[in-house]
Amino acid sequence: MLPSLFISHGSPMLALEPGASGPALARLAADMPRPKAIVIVSAHWESHDLLVASHPQPETWHDFGGFPRALFEVQYPAPGHPQLAGEVAERLIANGLPARLDPQRPFDHGVWVPLSLMYPQADIPIVQVSLPTRGGPALQTRVGQALAGLRAEGILLIGSGSITHNLRELDWHAGPDSVEPWARDFRDWMIDQLAADDEAALHDYRRQAPNAVRSHPSDEHLLPLYFARGAGGKFSVAHQGFTMGALGMDIYRFG
Repeated sequence: MLPSLFISHGSPMLALEPGASGPALARLAADMPRPKAIVIVSAHWESHDLLVASHPQPETWHDFGGFPRALFEVQYPAPGHPQLAGEVAERLIANGLPARLDPQRPFDHGVWVPLSLMYPQADIPIVQVSLPTRGGPALQTRVGQALAGLRAEGILLIGSGSITHNLRELDWHAGPDSVEPWARDFRDWMIDQLAADDEAALHDYRRQAPNAVRSHPSDEHLLPLYFARGAGGKFSVAHQGFTMGALGMDIYRFG
């Protein structure tokens, strides 16, 4: 059975400057059976309702600005999977989570940046599920649990966000060994609770975790972690690191 993954995708520049994350993602992909398809929740598809992308050939969306032209030329032409999208929606609905298909959604950078480093051939079908942030961690846990059975069918489930994400406090000149203590303390607390499988504490992280609001002024980049945890099994750390002083680049494996 495939695991589920939480991937910190960092800056869009990860696609061109993968640093330590690129080899870590490539190793992770090499260590797993090749998935038949991928179902992914990205921090960059916030929505009110629960949506499932069903376009057969989604475009590569460069949903950012201010980066080098070379980044806007990157394409990730992986196919969609309308049939799987329908099955995903059916599983969500069967678990009391009303969902509907979105036939227009392109791949945002939370999808194509990490997957371009894992599966550069772009030949594995992908279905993206939206992120209704109003539901918080508990909703994402339920979404993961509703789709967990897909792992036994050879489908890889991924939550793509960041373990810390406060863009206002990044040091763009910091070296890879420079880490802000407040960001490290938050990350370490999260790892401790994941290892202890303390769901109550994890769901209440904004009140219990040190520097929670500083690490996540808004929580859309952490919520995909709860999807991955809900969908997976035993927790382990596949990669740890920070970039720009405070942007966590951890990768976690569940199962």
